[in-house]
Amino acid sequence: MTEVVLNTGDTAWMLTSTALVLLMTPGLALFYGGMVRAKGVLNMMMMSFVSMGIVAVLWVLYGYSMTFGKDLGNGLLGDPSEFIGLKGLIAPDSLFGTIPSTVFIAFQAMFAIITVALISGAIADRAKFGAWVVFVIVWSTLVYFPVAHWVFDFDSGDNDPGGWIANQLGAIDFAGGTAVHINAGIAGLAAVLVIGKRAGFGREPFKPHNLTLVMVGAGLLWFGWFGFNAGSAVASNAAAGVTFLNTFVATGAAMLAWLTVEKIRDGHATSLGAASGVVAGLVAITPSCSAVDPLGAIALGAISSALCSLAVGLKYKFGYDDSLDVVGVHLVGGLSGSLLVGLFATAAAPAGVDGLLYGGGSGQLVKQAIACGAVLVYSFILTLIIAKLIDITMGFRISQEAEITGIDLAVHAETAYEIGNVGSSRGGSF
Repeated sequence: MTEVVLNTGDTAWMLTSTALVLLMTPGLALFYGGMVRAKGVLNMMMMSFVSMGIVAVLWVLYGYSMTFGKDLGNGLLGDPSEFIGLKGLIAPDSLFGTIPSTVFIAFQAMFAIITVALISGAIADRAKFGAWVVFVIVWSTLVYFPVAHWVFDFDSGDNDPGGWIANQLGAIDFAGGTAVHINAGIAGLAAVLVIGKRAGFGREPFKPHNLTLVMVGAGLLWFGWFGFNAGSAVASNAAAGVTFLNTFVATGAAMLAWLTVEKIRDGHATSLGAASGVVAGLVAITPSCSAVDPLGAIALGAISSALCSLAVGLKYKFGYDDSLDVVGVHLVGGLSGSLLVGLFATAAAPAGVDGLLYGGGSGQLVKQAIACGAVLVYSFILTLIIAKLIDITMGFRISQEAEITGIDLAVHAETAYEIGNVGSSRGGSF
């Protein structure tokens, strides 16, 4: 057996990737912040920023252990006590593959952070900040850490069965289409059903207050996503190169597809559409970037983005107020990107699996569907319970007066733009 030793090239790439993925959460804050009205931009950004602080601490205390600790049985959960406080993992000779364990720990922490931050867009403008803090703690613990174990904890070969989706089922999810996007998207829907609609939903336009911020945020997300996807190779190798290229071309195709749908449907190609198409493409290629070739990535990105563009209007048809289209983009994009692996996967790509269109039969498609369905059901039910308990015990929603006045002033005693005099903060609740 070849001895595994530290590889400085792999380590350098993973440190870079880790920083890139962390940058995605401030990028998300800008993207979401620009999409809300001016009176709610600070709160929207704070929901992302506070997630960074909370999850960072939880990850060290027990989150990493719940996700990557030795499986407790049936591939459902890692041992929370094995690496509690990261014991035994900070020694210089502690490696994960060819990189220091500490680098892998930090890399995976960034995934946990952005997953819960994504949910905030669904409940923009109306959630108590204190209730959001509690939600982040409980949801990360009961939903994200177990699901991430299912998807990301591959069999280590030391009598540890690892997560059931990654190992027993054999579904392909290279960087988190299920654990991140489907998980966050369906959780957003559950939270919306509990917290209710914004005042004026269906009557007021709720236009983005700053499209410049939206486009800057989308650009940072695209930039950071190269670490998200290519970094998931956990090495500076050929697989990282393929996933990097696929992430690039799928996103470009997705932006063009969204703009085309807009032009045909509405007569205009918009900056908001371009930014949304970028994010839809990034979401869709996340699970599939190791399984398709560049042509497949273009097709997958375009198809998924078109579906997302059409799906964002469903909230008006069905009456759920998903403020910033977390369901339409992340749930639908995550589902389409994950399922289309079963069609567009080619054995020429690093994953080494042929999908239906490449003569591989329907087996992989079935595996993908099972993985998607399991995460969707688990996350929806648990999130519904968590959100309802928070609503019953401390209230999840600010007062209507505070919502109308503006959540920034009412909850944080601040405004994003100081134009003239502003009043004091009243009617809010931490």
